[in-house]
Amino acid sequence: MNSLIKAVIASIVPVSELRGGIPIAYFSGSGIILSFLACTLTNILVAPVFWIFLDEVNHLLLKFSPYSRFFHKNVERARKKIQKSIEKYEYAGLMIFIAIPLPMTGAYTGILGAWALGMNKKKAIISSIVGVIIAGIIVSSVCYFGLSAFNFFRGK
Repeated sequence: MNSLIKAVIASIVPVSELRGGIPIAYFSGSGIILSFLACTLTNILVAPVFWIFLDEVNHLLLKFSPYSRFFHKNVERARKKIQKSIEKYEYAGLMIFIAIPLPMTGAYTGILGAWALGMNKKKAIISSIVGVIIAGIIVSSVCYFGLSAFNFFRGK
């Protein structure tokens, strides 16, 4: 499978998102611009699609107790994780939360928290998009400059 396709898939997966996708693409030979664009644009799609899932499909799936238990456990975890920064900084807090390229701080957790806290859909999605772009810039910069520094010390 093409490494760029693998990177795009990684950018959709909740655990890795673009934090995993960009390094996969870049270190497999895609240029930094292509890696950034493909993975960031893919990860941007998470916000509106996941919100639609939460609004529409969730109501149907809640009828099944295993899903209901899993969902409520994860909603509560996301709510606790994001509530303090959201209450204090509102949509800027959501954007910063999503922009920090650490595990479990991406678009999925941010949108889940925004949805669970009853935030405005349009403003939350815009905040998510800006946060994803910032995260993409950070991850791309670390990949690019990290590899450049590594090659410098290797004498290449």
